[in-house]
Amino acid sequence: MNISADTVSTQNRCFPHELDSGTQDTVERLEQCVKNTLPWQRSQRTRPGHLHRLAKALRTRYCSTGDLNDLENSLKADQQALEITQVIRRGYLSKPFYLHSLATSFRARYRRSGNLIDLDTAVENDQQAIELTPTEDPSKAFRLQSLASSFRDRYRRLGNLLDLEAALRNDRQAVELTPENHPSRAGRVHNLALSLRDRYQRLGDINDLDAALHNGQEAILLTDEGDSSRAGYLHSLSLSFRCRYQKLGEEKDLETALHMRREAAGLTSDSNPKRAEYLQSLAVSLHDRYEKLGEAEDLNSALQNHREAIHLTQEGDPERARRLQSMTLSLSARYQRFHEPKDLDAALKSNQEAVDLTPLDDPQRAGRLQNLGKVFLMGSGSLGDLEAALEKFKEAVHLTPHGYAERADRLQSVAGVLTERYQRLGAPKDLEDTLRIKEEIAQLTPEGDPKQPVRLQALAISLRDQYHRFGKLDDLEAALIQAKAAVEATPEWDFARRLYLQNLAVLLIDRYLRLGELKDLDAALKYDLEAVELTGQKSTTDAAGFWHSLAMSLRFRYQRLGEMKDLEAALQKARNAVDLTSENDPDRSRYLQGLGALLRERYQCLGNVKDLSTAVQNFREAVSMIPDNHPERPGYLHTLSIALTDRYLRLSDLKDLEAAFQMHKEAVEQTPEGHHEKSLYLHSLAMSFGLKYKALGKMKDLESAVAQHKEAVNLTAEEHPDRARRLQSLAVSLIDQYHRSGDPEDLQAIHTNYINSFKGSSLTPEMSWNNALHWASFTEHFDCSHCETAYMAAFDLLPELLWIGSSIPVRHAAVKRLDVPQATSNAIRTLINVSNLTSSVKIMEQGLATIFQQMLQLKTGVERLQPELANRFQNLSHQLYSGYTDDPMRVINDRNDLLKEIRSEEGFKYFLLPNPYSVLQQASQGGPIVILNSHKDHCDAVIIPQPTSVPVHVPLPSVTLDLLTSQQKKLKDLLGQCNVRNRGEAVFSSRFGKRENFSSKSTQECFKDILDWLWTHIVHDIRGGRLWWLPTGAFTGLPLHATSETDQFIHSYTATLGSLLEAYGKRPLRTELKLSVVGVTHTNSNGGNALRGVERELRKIVSTAKGFLVQSLEGEGATVEAVTDQLQSCSWLHLACHGKQDLFEPTKSHLLLYGGILELETILRMPLPNAQFVFLAACQTAMGDAELVNESFHLGGGFIAAGFQGAIGTMWSMNDDDGPTVAEIVYSHLFRDGRQPQPSDAAEALQLAVRELRNRKVPYERWIPFIHMGV
Repeated sequence: MNISADTVSTQNRCFPHELDSGTQDTVERLEQCVKNTLPWQRSQRTRPGHLHRLAKALRTRYCSTGDLNDLENSLKADQQALEITQVIRRGYLSKPFYLHSLATSFRARYRRSGNLIDLDTAVENDQQAIELTPTEDPSKAFRLQSLASSFRDRYRRLGNLLDLEAALRNDRQAVELTPENHPSRAGRVHNLALSLRDRYQRLGDINDLDAALHNGQEAILLTDEGDSSRAGYLHSLSLSFRCRYQKLGEEKDLETALHMRREAAGLTSDSNPKRAEYLQSLAVSLHDRYEKLGEAEDLNSALQNHREAIHLTQEGDPERARRLQSMTLSLSARYQRFHEPKDLDAALKSNQEAVDLTPLDDPQRAGRLQNLGKVFLMGSGSLGDLEAALEKFKEAVHLTPHGYAERADRLQSVAGVLTERYQRLGAPKDLEDTLRIKEEIAQLTPEGDPKQPVRLQALAISLRDQYHRFGKLDDLEAALIQAKAAVEATPEWDFARRLYLQNLAVLLIDRYLRLGELKDLDAALKYDLEAVELTGQKSTTDAAGFWHSLAMSLRFRYQRLGEMKDLEAALQKARNAVDLTSENDPDRSRYLQGLGALLRERYQCLGNVKDLSTAVQNFREAVSMIPDNHPERPGYLHTLSIALTDRYLRLSDLKDLEAAFQMHKEAVEQTPEGHHEKSLYLHSLAMSFGLKYKALGKMKDLESAVAQHKEAVNLTAEEHPDRARRLQSLAVSLIDQYHRSGDPEDLQAIHTNYINSFKGSSLTPEMSWNNALHWASFTEHFDCSHCETAYMAAFDLLPELLWIGSSIPVRHAAVKRLDVPQATSNAIRTLINVSNLTSSVKIMEQGLATIFQQMLQLKTGVERLQPELANRFQNLSHQLYSGYTDDPMRVINDRNDLLKEIRSEEGFKYFLLPNPYSVLQQASQGGPIVILNSHKDHCDAVIIPQPTSVPVHVPLPSVTLDLLTSQQKKLKDLLGQCNVRNRGEAVFSSRFGKRENFSSKSTQECFKDILDWLWTHIVHDIRGGRLWWLPTGAFTGLPLHATSETDQFIHSYTATLGSLLEAYGKRPLRTELKLSVVGVTHTNSNGGNALRGVERELRKIVSTAKGFLVQSLEGEGATVEAVTDQLQSCSWLHLACHGKQDLFEPTKSHLLLYGGILELETILRMPLPNAQFVFLAACQTAMGDAELVNESFHLGGGFIAAGFQGAIGTMWSMNDDDGPTVAEIVYSHLFRDGRQPQPSDAAEALQLAVRELRNRKVPYERWIPFIHMGV
């Protein structure tokens, strides 16, 4: 709604400012009071008061700080206080007090979050409080004022006049209860003024109508009860009240008009010539109330008064035709309500008589013909009724002179019937005539005309029909222009606005489906939600269409983002639409179609055959409702046949395949040439032929499949998003044909079609991924020259498949579903085989670290950009990844637009795009990088020796996938024997696993055997020095760094080449060192054993870093809040605490701090501009997801993705005694000679510490787990 600035400023009374220390003290004191007053103590009766005062203090502090936690805690305290009043003695006396306080908290949260549920709850609680408050209670006025405020907020959100009236009613009552000298009176009078002003802004200037009402009432007051003029005065005043009712929608005006008309009719005898007029007016008001309240009794009473008025009207009276016409409207309304044929017959008879009684030259004849046409349209829907309606409408237009305002309305009716006939028969002439007429109507309608929106909407619908017939994008764009104009021309309070919003949403979905722009999907969903909010919760067929439209928009968002909650919400909305529709409603088929489509979506996601069978049932019912000659029937047949095909693929029942095939044929045969859906139906028919070939092996089916695919491609425009899909499908059929024929032309056509398919964008990236891999697999065996093209086409789709706007769990699920790691391994192996090592490196980077790299992208340093671009990019990235934006799709679209702008800048061509090898090789500037690829056929190492070198291939002939898996299992078993948690277990693991005090020789020998095997078969071929390991697949998790003597190598690991590049290029905002040291000896929970060595460890670090800025958080001081603050400001961080790895949701992995946990997801969201290095002296900090090992989503990798340049972590639990030793040696080396430490020295420092552990002859399981990551 449009709310004036001074109104808005009163909605939110809380603004952050400096926190009053008294408020802080009050909160702390009251929190202690609540803690001291436990629920089971005798002092429980004082607990609600403490809780209330705490809630009020928290709200006060929230107003000062804006901290949402205070608001949430305030609400919890209010709820607890109210709950206690239910159980304590005489608690009911204070219940209104706590209900009002709770309402205040809910309203405050609504004003922060915008969640309507909170506002509705505030209204309910205040209403209960007021009902329980006596009139004489001084608090009643205050609570009425509060309720009015909530109603006013809701009106401003939804535009519902009932809320505005409730606000006015409560404001007035509050004022009436407030004495003249009461200090609150000014505020309450002010609030009343706000509500009155809202109504003025909503309804405009009504001075003329007010004057009419004033004078009419004065006439009544001056008239004696028995005066013969009184009835006339009453009737005249009722007309003014009805005008105000029509203007304001106030039920009291309707009731007043109705009451006055009853009184007027009651004062008039049957012999009075005015009685028929008054009865007629009474019938009209009863009809008005029926339309307002939906009470059938009012409609029946209206008809009774209509009949009596007509009975009293002489045969030759010119008013008889008007009264017959008015009765027709009520008969039509009753037919629409109850569908009784006798009412429709009576309406037709009454309207026809009214037309017959109207002379040919009477200007009313055209209007009565128009109404008669509308009654015909209410009939059975037969073509005969349609033609009869068209005849009446055309005659009405003919009788309406040019220049008359009614002409446009009557032309609109003609266009409406032509549209219906086109949809029934598909005749292009009807569509052409409809568009011509609607364009004339638009020209006849002046700006500001109340009917302009509905006429613009009608034109938009016909333009959409033309788009769907011929597929011309210009028609769709023109339709959108008209639909937007219809919405803009409609006030926000107008109930008809929801229709225009829905139509606009449908058109935006059409464009989204055509062009794939996320902006369109975002906007469509927004408009659908607004339309549903305007509709409310009414259980009417009118509401069904809005629920259906919203369901379809949610469906498309589910298809794009993969969020299951969108699919479930869409199903709920679609069921609402079907349930609200009667079995003979013509729209029911469309709603059944939508529900079936959503059930099929859920089947595809979850695999429940029951969903698929229910979808088939819905599709069958929908088809049964569509006449054979209806132009939409092919679409319904196509949808049903697709579902039957799905069921055939699941259950292998040939009857389903044959039924689907026949329906595909029928859909093609019933679709006229030139129809833009013809290519879709041909494509589906080709797919059916292909399935028949695979099932029965008949060559003629394969040949037909190829022929139909070719025709479908030929009919598909170059820019159409489905062209890529159809080219790929043709290529798949040609592969089958090539296997049978060996024809070289088929081979060439396969490559040509695949190559062309990847030139455009497709709305089905998952299908393109699968087809590209299929093509790649084919080329491996028949034409290796296209291997690289095929694989690059597939992996270029990953940003779309693993879309950054989806949640990380959704992207993880996609990686598993698509088996990205295996596809990557296959691609690397193939590209190595064809000696294309640079492409193998690029594909490795794209395939094995996509999600990790996306996290880095959101943390990318953009110091080299222009400040304005850098600030915009950082702000949008923070909004996107913080998860707090209300409109994530808008942020994503804005960020994508900005990325295009950035990439146009010199030096930023590949900004956030997959880097070419020339960029990736720069990651080796600190030393060689060894990439290890495991595959069932053979395993390999690819080494990037230095930034100017081409990759080097090192075959590993003695290493197999089975051997690597065996070594993984041995390592896991050994760690289990040592009571050390290993990477494959999803149980809690403390930092210092309580270890049995043994180190049997056999166990140690087994460790040595693993290391020897890794050295002999993998590491010994690598020359010594500084190097980085990038293991993939079965290589991940093996201790490659522990295989050599400590003097020979300085080992590091990296999750991606890109993360190294980012680390090398990062320039922290602050140059001076700030080291934050965090130690948690116990967590004040059951999260792990006490860590006795932490205090000693921290003391050694602080002592070593003397002279530098060191912030130490220990014990109870190491809370989540305190550590979070340090993270955002420190440059170096040391964490000594418990930890837990979540293998099912890696971003839920966390560190256990005092009184709470710090999740990896939270760390990833933080802006860390100064971050350089982190030492994670916690358990399992370098243990990744067992199924996504290449994504490196463990705690150590998470800190790198969050912005740290380097990290030390552990592959499994470290021993408590080793923490102080390792920390002392590492930091002593880093701070040697008083120098400022550098992240690039950390790997060497760790090497020295591990060397010391080995010199002390500690068991293997104690020194092996320490690893370095990053620079």
